[in-house]
Amino acid sequence: MRLIRPRTLAALAGLALAGASPALAQTVGDPVAGRRIAEVWCANCHVIAPGGPGPATDAVPSLPAVAQRAATTELSLRVFLQTPHANMPNYQLSRTETDDLVAYILSMKQRR
Repeated sequence: MRLIRPRTLAALAGLALAGASPALAQTVGDPVAGRRIAEVWCANCHVIAPGGPGPATDAVPSLPAVAQRAATTELSLRVFLQTPHANMPNYQLSRTETDDLVAYILSMKQRR
């Protein structure tokens, strides 16, 4: 049985509570600051902007492609960014950096 890390559980609980209020459910963060974070931390492996240059492959999706996935939500991005992954460096983003990076990625999601 795999245990959920306390930090991940706390993030999920906080986001579930935020979802109870429409005012709190809106993305918090600055997409402009999020792009700067992506330029520093993500651009070595991911294309970070629509049509931008970079090393993205099928194994390393572009951030715009991540934004377009049906399953991509504020919650899914937060959980992903707070969970260590074998193929990604273990960046320790602050809450503000996470807010900003999530806001940037979601800013590229096309509304349908």
